[in-house]
Amino acid sequence: MRRGLEDSGRLHGTPPPRWARLAPVVAVVVLCCAQWLTPGAELGYFLAALPAVAAFSYGPLGTCAFAVLVLVLLGVPQLGVANARGTDLATVAFVGLLSVVISFVRRRRDDQLVSVRTVAEAAQLAVLPPVPDQVGPVHCSGLYRAAQRGTLVGGDLYDVRAGPYGVRAVVADVQGHGLAAVGTVAALLGAFREAVLDDPELAAVAARLDRRLVADAAAASIRHPELFATAVLLEFPPGLDLVRIVSCGHPPVLLLRGSTTAELDVEPGPPLGLGLTVPELPKVAEVPLLPGDRLLAHTDGVTEARDADGGFYPLASRIPVLADDSEGLVRAVWRDLEAFTAGGPSDDVAVLLLSLPAMETRPGVPWPGVP
Repeated sequence: MRRGLEDSGRLHGTPPPRWARLAPVVAVVVLCCAQWLTPGAELGYFLAALPAVAAFSYGPLGTCAFAVLVLVLLGVPQLGVANARGTDLATVAFVGLLSVVISFVRRRRDDQLVSVRTVAEAAQLAVLPPVPDQVGPVHCSGLYRAAQRGTLVGGDLYDVRAGPYGVRAVVADVQGHGLAAVGTVAALLGAFREAVLDDPELAAVAARLDRRLVADAAAASIRHPELFATAVLLEFPPGLDLVRIVSCGHPPVLLLRGSTTAELDVEPGPPLGLGLTVPELPKVAEVPLLPGDRLLAHTDGVTEARDADGGFYPLASRIPVLADDSEGLVRAVWRDLEAFTAGGPSDDVAVLLLSLPAMETRPGVPWPGVP
């Protein structure tokens, strides 16, 4: 299953770190012990700052408890911490009250932020839901990482859908990245899901996606004078051990066969959004599949990622090294990519791994639309 979208806590608010909650308690103990061990020094008055520190990690009640504790330690001489009176105690009490107010405002702001982020996450997951482990007889594994921090969806997309003409998949990279490209991603996914059900030919699916982008660009010509996307479409026809592929200016699909990795030789067509016409529809390539074959489609956020010396990530040569990772190939590719770029690539990344078991290993897995 795709990580990155199913990591549901990624956009949610998180509690303060443990050290932030322990800091005021440790400070109380340390300052009191230091004061008792050095009676001539006046260290106890540093306790007056603790309610303000507690306000960053505790709620109003917790902050109030710290304020009361500080007032007791400073106002009771018998405790040997300090001997504050009158104006000093009033000042500490005012700081404590102000800290409680700050804590209340911070808690309300955090709750509102969690609510907004939860809604944003739900909306993004509705646009690009996780790909299931299996669609029809096709096994799927994918990973998505958006370049813009704090988002789940960027300018890349992929989807796998079953229909009357087989199982079809798309991996695409639209112009731009981050939240600005999410509208285009949603439009392309909607067009693809309709085409899976309606268009008998894979090239017609590409033409439908192209029309969608052309129409969107015409409707928003001021903001998007040139709206385009690269894409690769894959189709697993019912009952056949082969895959049909259409490439629209997209990085080539990798065929993983045993210990070897090779780029599939597919004649690329123009990117989507440039106005495909019937004579210019991209060619459909048919590739026979053997038992155990896997297909890895990806966006250029993977292969165009650079290391500190400016070198590109060598995906094809790294696949044999990563293929036996216990957590799965796509997860291994992402970890390797993070290490290669020292923290992760600066562009959106999508990786989709597909495999079709041999016919004799597929009993009871019907193709949609096939009796």
